[in-house]
Order: sequence, then structure tokens, then C-alpha cells
Amino acid sequence: MLIKNHQLFSKNTPKYKTNSYKLNYINKPNVIRLDLHQNKMGEAYHIKDPFATYFLTFQVVKWIDVFTRKTYRDIVVQSFNYCIKEKGLVVYAWIIMSNHVHCIVNSTPGVLADTVRDLKTFTAKQIIKSIQENGESRKEWMLIQFKQSGLEKSQQFQLWTHENHAIEINPYQPKFMQSKINYIHNNPVRAGIVTKPEEYIYSSANQYYTGKASLIPVEVIVLS
Repeated sequence: MLIKNHQLFSKNTPKYKTNSYKLNYINKPNVIRLDLHQNKMGEAYHIKDPFATYFLTFQVVKWIDVFTRKTYRDIVVQSFNYCIKEKGLVVYAWIIMSNHVHCIVNSTPGVLADTVRDLKTFTAKQIIKSIQENGESRKEWMLIQFKQSGLEKSQQFQLWTHENHAIEINPYQPKFMQSKINYIHNNPVRAGIVTKPEEYIYSSANQYYTGKASLIPVEVIVLS
């Protein structure tokens, strides 16, 4: 299957000399190769260009270790998969750690900020509901923490911080893209959870290293 209409390149990406990059489509499912020269890129911490690709971090308030429970991790996985299918979200790399999520994403219809907002709102409500109803041993303490955070923002509960720590990925900086993919996949290795990135199933590392689809399927980026 030949991949078409790939949106790694934003419509608003600054123009460079035509020989400054080469984009090769490999005749393999979900694999794209970028042969690029490095150029200067600015960074922004908000989603400003709805068609651009971003490295995002979703952080649980007070760094509470919510995702030590499989149930809560699966809520995030299901929500990402829904957004891929129904909202045109494209995911290039991802990981769910104990208290935060990293991902590299963009939006085919150009509504990335809206999609991220909806994803975080839905997952927060579902996780809070699960904590309340499913015998969570830390229930009382966790709900107090989420309620205190919510009061600061006039909400009943707040699970995620409001920041997305958005960093735009410029296609003319392949080394930066590669560093972010490596950073994402090596999180559980640095934390001492696994010895190899592909051993951690709640990330895209397995798809990058073995070719088998991860729990959240990604468009694999091969940089050279």
C-alpha cells in the first residue's frame, strides 16, 4: 500500500531550496522514509499551526501515578484509537508512562488543538469515573488531589494539566524528529521498567522495532 496525503509537512512550513529535502514513499504499509537536510527550526509550546506535526506531553496533575493501573492506560489507548478513526488524528510515536503521556501527532483535517482537547476531556472523565466506581485502593486520596486541582480552575475534578508542552516538528530537522522518537521509546528503559524499548507494550516502540502494530497504530517514520 502506498501512503498518500501525508501531513508531516504543514501547509505553513517555510519554503527552502527545492534540493534541501527529499521525501520517499516506501511501498510498505505505514512506513515513510524522509531523507532531509537539517535546517533551522523554531519551537513553540502551544499548537499554533493546525496542520503541523507536534511533540506533545500530557501530564497528570501533581505527577500522580494514575497509569500504574492497566484499566486507566486502556482508556487512553481507546481514546487515541477513536480519534485516529473518527477525527483524522495521525500518530507517529507514543508512550504512556505512570503519570504522563508523550506523543508525536498531527491532524489530517487540521483540527489538532480541538482533537487534543476532546481527547484529554474524555479520558479525564472516564478515568475519574473508573476511579469512583471500580474499587481503586487510592480512591479517596486521588479524588482529593484531583478536586483540589479542579478548584483552582473552577472544575469539579482536574486530571490533566492544561498544558500540552507542544513543540512543533519541522520536517527540515530530521535529527530533532529522531531524537524525540528515541526519547519517547526510551522512557521505560531510563525508568528501569524494561531493558529494551520494544518490551514495553504501552508505546509505539514495538511497531518501530518489530513491524507489528502497537496498541495505538502509528505511521512509522524512517529518518535517514
